[in-house]
Amino acid sequence: MIRIFVTGGTFDKEYDEINGRLFFKDSHVAEMLRLGRSAVDVEVRTLMMIDSLEMSDEDRALILHACQTCPEDRIVITHGTDTMSLTARVLGEASLSSKVIVLTGAMIPYKFGSSDGLFNLGSSLAFAQTLSPGVYVAMNGRVFNWNNVMKDKRTGEFRELN
Repeated sequence: MIRIFVTGGTFDKEYDEINGRLFFKDSHVAEMLRLGRSAVDVEVRTLMMIDSLEMSDEDRALILHACQTCPEDRIVITHGTDTMSLTARVLGEASLSSKVIVLTGAMIPYKFGSSDGLFNLGSSLAFAQTLSPGVYVAMNGRVFNWNNVMKDKRTGEFRELN
């Protein structure tokens, strides 16, 4: 079984047509799993629904605690892309040596229809089943080690630091 922790981010944002703003309502993970016809045994838990730019050290501590205490040893975390590598670093430095933790997100909200979120969620589930224990970031079909990843804000893509 894979535990999926939802934290928000662009992945789960919706668009308010009246006010022209993005907002959070409910997570789209269950719908995405159904749409993707996923046969992976998962348990989904929402930890928070926030933009990662608003994520605090306390929020990251909550994510870490959830990873440390959940019985599953394979975990996927949906997360905003702006600070995903920071959260990955917190988890990686905590030395959760027996667990596979994969953070993923989206550059475009799932509800927009042209989102990369569905692909990233599917990829992260596959990576969580096949990688050795450690902390990773999975975006756009690629997987990165927690200590060798950054979001290139010019291109909107993740890449290795080295």
